[in-house]
Amino acid sequence: MQTLQTRDLIALGFMTFALFLGAGNIIFPPMVGLAAGEHLWSAALGFLLTGVGLPLLTVVALARVGGGIDAITAPMGRIAGLLLGVAVYLTIGPLFATPRTATVSFEMGVAPFTGHGSGALLAYSAVYFGLVMLLALYPGKLIDTIGKLITPVLILALVVLGGAAFVLPAGSLLASAAPSSPAALAAGFVQGYQTMDALGALVFGIVIVTAIKDTGITDARLQTRYAVIAGVIAAIGLGLVYVSLMYLGAHSGSMVPDATTGVQVLTTYVQHTFGAPGSLLLAGVILLACLTTGVGLVSACSVYFSRIVPGISYRTMVVILSLVSMLISNQGLEQLIVVAVPVLEAIYPMAIALVAMSLLSSQWKSAPRVFMPVMLVALVFGLLNAAHSIHPTGWTSAWLLQLPGAAMGLGWLLPVAATLLACALLDRLQPVRA
Repeated sequence: MQTLQTRDLIALGFMTFALFLGAGNIIFPPMVGLAAGEHLWSAALGFLLTGVGLPLLTVVALARVGGGIDAITAPMGRIAGLLLGVAVYLTIGPLFATPRTATVSFEMGVAPFTGHGSGALLAYSAVYFGLVMLLALYPGKLIDTIGKLITPVLILALVVLGGAAFVLPAGSLLASAAPSSPAALAAGFVQGYQTMDALGALVFGIVIVTAIKDTGITDARLQTRYAVIAGVIAAIGLGLVYVSLMYLGAHSGSMVPDATTGVQVLTTYVQHTFGAPGSLLLAGVILLACLTTGVGLVSACSVYFSRIVPGISYRTMVVILSLVSMLISNQGLEQLIVVAVPVLEAIYPMAIALVAMSLLSSQWKSAPRVFMPVMLVALVFGLLNAAHSIHPTGWTSAWLLQLPGAAMGLGWLLPVAATLLACALLDRLQPVRA
C-alpha cells in the first residue's frame, strides 16, 4: 500500500501552512496586539481560537468527509448547500481574499519602493496574477512548488522577523483599548474572522486532499490521516506567527500609537529595527506569503466552479478567476477591507455552526433534522450582524445589542447554541429516518 514518507508529510504540512499564511495573517495580528496592550495574552487567545483552532477543526471535518464543501453541506440539502458553497468560494476567492493577497503584497512589499499610484498597482497586479495563474494551472505540482521550494524560504524569513519581535521589542505596552481581559478575548475572537482562515479551510480542504491523491494515496483512511497531520503542522506554524506578530504590535505602540492598519505597524517596526535591509526582508515575507495563498485560492476556486458551471474547464476557470481577481484588486486594500467586514460577519456564524455539527455528525440520527434549523438561525443572526456593521444605529442594532456578547460581535452565539441543543435533544427523541 502506497504511503507518504516523513519528508513528504512535512512538505504537505508546509504546503498547507503556506496556503493559509496570506494577506490577512500578516496584517491583522499586529493590530490585535496594538489594541490589546496589557491584555495581550487574552486577545491572543481569542484570536488563536478563530485564527488557528477553527481552521484546524474545519480541516479535520473536511478530511472526514473527503475534503469537499459539497460533502460537508450535504445535510443542508442540495440547493442550500450550493448557495452556501458559492457564497464561501466567492468571498474567499475572486471577490475579497484573492484580490487582497495582491493589494497587501503591493502595499507592503512594492509600494515603499515604487509609490502608491494606481498605475503601479495595475502593473504589479498584472504581473502578480500572471504568476499566480501560471502556478495554479498545474495543481498536481503544488507540493513540490510550494511545499518544498517556496515555504522553507518563507519560514526562514518569518523566523527572523518573529524572533526579532521578542528579542528586539520596539517599545513598551500601552493602555489597552479593551476595558477588561474578557473583552479583549472577545475582541480577539472576532478579529480572527478577518484572516478568513476558517472559510479558507472550507476551500483548501479539497486542495489538500487532491494533493494527497496526486501522490498516489488511494486509501481513504490514509488520506484523512495525512490531511489531519498537515492541518496540525499548519496550525502550529500559524500559531507561532500570530503570537510573534501580536507581540510585535503590542510592543510597538509608542512608535505608532495612531496606526490604523497592520501595514503601518509592521513597516514602522522593521524600518526602526533593521533599516533598509528590514524593508527588503518584509517585502520578501509578504510577497511569498501572499503568492502561495493566491495560488491556493485560485486553484481551489477553479476546481469548485469548473464542477458547477457546465462547459468550463479547470484551466479556463483559472484564467477567468485570475483576471477577475486582478481587476478587483485595483480597488485598493482599504476598500476591500471595508466591504469584506459585513460579508464575513454574515457568513462566519454559519461556517462555525457547520463545522461544529459536522464534527458531531456521528451523534445525529438524522443530520438534516439538526443542520437545517441551526443553519437557518445562524444565517438570520449573521445577516443581523452584517446589518449592524453597516448601520450601527439602525433598528436591528438596538434589539441585537440586548443579546449577550452582541457588543463584541458574538450576539449570534447564544441563539445558535440554544437551537443546536434543542435540535439535538429532539433528534435523540425521534426515530431514525429511513
